[in-house]
Amino acid sequence: MIAKSQLAQLGLFDAKVPRYTSYPTAPHFSNDVGSDLFGQWMSEIAPKSAISLYIHVPFCRRLCWFCACRTQGTQSDDPVKAYLETLKSELRLIADRLPKGITLSRLHWGGGTPTLLQPAMMTELAQAIFDVAPLGDNAEFSVEIDPNEIDADRLDALAAAGMNRASIGVQDFDPVIQKTIGRIQGYDITREAVEMIRERGIASLNADILFGLPHQTKARMTESVQKLLSLNPDRVALYGYAHVPWMAKRQQLIPSDKLPTPEERLDLFETARRLFKWDNYAEIGIDHFATQDDGLTHALKAGRLKRNFQGYTDDQADVLIGVGASSISKFPGGYAQNAPATSAHTAAIRDGRFSSSRGHRFKGQDMLRSRLIEALMCDFRIDRAEILRDHDISPSDLNALFDQVNRAFEGVLRVSNEGLFIPPEARPLTRMIARGFDEYDLSKAGHSSAI
Repeated sequence: MIAKSQLAQLGLFDAKVPRYTSYPTAPHFSNDVGSDLFGQWMSEIAPKSAISLYIHVPFCRRLCWFCACRTQGTQSDDPVKAYLETLKSELRLIADRLPKGITLSRLHWGGGTPTLLQPAMMTELAQAIFDVAPLGDNAEFSVEIDPNEIDADRLDALAAAGMNRASIGVQDFDPVIQKTIGRIQGYDITREAVEMIRERGIASLNADILFGLPHQTKARMTESVQKLLSLNPDRVALYGYAHVPWMAKRQQLIPSDKLPTPEERLDLFETARRLFKWDNYAEIGIDHFATQDDGLTHALKAGRLKRNFQGYTDDQADVLIGVGASSISKFPGGYAQNAPATSAHTAAIRDGRFSSSRGHRFKGQDMLRSRLIEALMCDFRIDRAEILRDHDISPSDLNALFDQVNRAFEGVLRVSNEGLFIPPEARPLTRMIARGFDEYDLSKAGHSSAI
């Protein structure tokens, strides 16, 4: 890796940049995408094609302080039951607009805590989804599972519905850190949840772990990663904690003075990264790891790795439809986001219309720059021939783009007739390098730390 002094000189430890799970990123969405355009984009999907579906359940029994997602706390099932009825109505609206013969390549339930749903509610939701479109061949049905909010009956319902991949958030196993971030989840209860999942024949397991949390040290990071590895997850997302208390008010409960410095964050990341590599996990993009026989690893080797709102994916579908409050959909024509507030989303659905309230229509060089950024984030390289073949840009203009970005990073990149390549030692800079191809104004977006 490049020396910390050079990384500092290039601005790594001070930069605030997007995670680039979309381009343009959500802060640049506007209100020119509404219900009618969302419906139009849906009706333009090719008949008999495969799409992805994301279901957002925004409720949690407890609100973890570190989380910046759109969630709300509830101790009662009543708002969850009401929300389920809204989801079912929204799915019927979608079914009315979708062309015939659509199948699902990916289905993901996220949140919030989708495992708040009682078994009968899970069965209802799954049936409502499959009334819209069935799972296709080799489809993946994944659910975010909270080990504190799961039991045998709910896992039985999910397995019966077809779930074949489970996703568990670990964050950190250290009790001091858990208390500081408002997330108490011991190793034993996590291991028990994993065992119950696998007893039901669900072999595929995702796990999330965070670096950059308060009180984290390399020793604590090592212990948490080793405990996670003992659970044998197929995929791991090693996310940097994004401390954005101006956006997520609950993060004000986390002591800022106990957070590691940017230089310490890099050390924490490298500590975890080495452990995953030593355990023979393949490195996927900037922050994911996967076993050698996992679909992400195969996609990486085949040049088919993609990036979406859930991170890295091997899904090849061109359309992702988000269902539920605040969910974001992606179409060939742009992005559409549902109303963030549950009440506003519910009111729209009750009126018989989609709640899409903002988004972005692709224009100008959006598709070109989106691909340039995705290629860097997935493969650390841009294939010159691919870009010239698939996009409307001249060789001289592409060269100018490459030269502009390379100069900004003092020649640490490799530019050749084949394209642009980020060498391994410069990969901590990837998000910053990707920013060099972003033509939108990032000065007011309030993004998270580059490392």
